[in-house]
Amino acid sequence: MGSWNDFNDAQSNTNLIPKGTLAKVRLTIRPGGFDDASQGWTGGYATRGSTGAVYLNGEFTVTEGQYARRKIFTLIGLYSPKGPDWTNMGRSLVRGMLNSARGISDKDMSAEAQAARRISGFADLDGIEFIARIDIGTDASGDDKNEIRSAVTPDHRDYAQVMGTAALQFSGNAGPGATPQHNAAAQTSSPNPPAANPGAPGRPSWAQ
Repeated sequence: MGSWNDFNDAQSNTNLIPKGTLAKVRLTIRPGGFDDASQGWTGGYATRGSTGAVYLNGEFTVTEGQYARRKIFTLIGLYSPKGPDWTNMGRSLVRGMLNSARGISDKDMSAEAQAARRISGFADLDGIEFIARIDIGTDASGDDKNEIRSAVTPDHRDYAQVMGTAALQFSGNAGPGATPQHNAAAQTSSPNPPAANPGAPGRPSWAQ
């Protein structure tokens, strides 16, 4: 820390969560009222912007830890008239979210894992809880803001600890560098069902 009267090294925006922070978050989709049944966009969850881009307006709330109750706003791309890149980024983020929430390794291509990466509609994503890697981007004014661009899957060494499932994932006295044994099958048999559809009774739709 510099001198009390020299503010050159002070952070410009102390309200930001540091880049790279891992946090458990819950997604709330802010409904935009745009539907296109031919694309599977129903329920009024999607938003169509003035440019013609279509997206999910995501509000991510940190649920635990140092930054609990902080909110991060990120758009999840569904379509852009400029090309497929934004759509692909959105699909990649959703895949990561499902992997993280449902305890699936990104490398797992078993039938169970593939089923767990399918949704019946955007309602399956509304309320989903997963581990996010928090990033820093810029808003429309060029100011820094927190964003979520990727999710953390069970392949990450800190996944179980942040997810709060370490006791379920490790047997015995796990030491540093231990590998989580978390997979779709384990998640299905867990006494604590995943939060892909919080409040829904019984098994989630993807596990049925």
